[in-house]
Amino acid sequence: MDGSSHFFAYMARMKLIQRWGVMRSTQSENIQEHSLQAAMLAHALALIARDQFGRDVDPERVMALAVFHDASEVITGDLPSPIKHHDPELRSAYGRIEAAARERLSTMLPECLRGAYRPLLSGEDRPEHLQLVKAADKLCSYLKCLEELKSGNTEFVHARAAIEAEIQNLDQPEVAWFMDHFVPSFSLTLDELNQ
Repeated sequence: MDGSSHFFAYMARMKLIQRWGVMRSTQSENIQEHSLQAAMLAHALALIARDQFGRDVDPERVMALAVFHDASEVITGDLPSPIKHHDPELRSAYGRIEAAARERLSTMLPECLRGAYRPLLSGEDRPEHLQLVKAADKLCSYLKCLEELKSGNTEFVHARAAIEAEIQNLDQPEVAWFMDHFVPSFSLTLDELNQ
């Protein structure tokens, strides 16, 4: 159909792209679910950074960036982290593939919306905003590990330790604050949460 845009039809396919493809999971997770959780956590981190630590950040902008941080995967699929980060040449090549996918998505938009969406799709923003999105993405992975371990899935033991070390290395006070105040609840049962 002339004049129609495929952008949101592609975005709707985020629910078809599964995460953790090389790991045995008790609960599957797609990138649409992940993006919602990342957006909620990124927004919280930005609020904490602004209100607890006096940082000049925009929580709503950070949340919007997190919503679209994995959007290119509707074209590329989700390449597992151990593969994409193991070899510098492969990481560079995959970065170019992701950039091409993001550009393809932005060209699906009507011209009048491209200027607003292109930075969200490409992650072009203030470094402090992008750091918060990256931290939220790491937190999502860590919380997934906790949930899998709570279900008795030892497949995530090593991943939990590695991601926890990465989170500590972020050296972001808002992340430590979030870890102290919110993360312990993820190891509780529903009955324990309701007490």
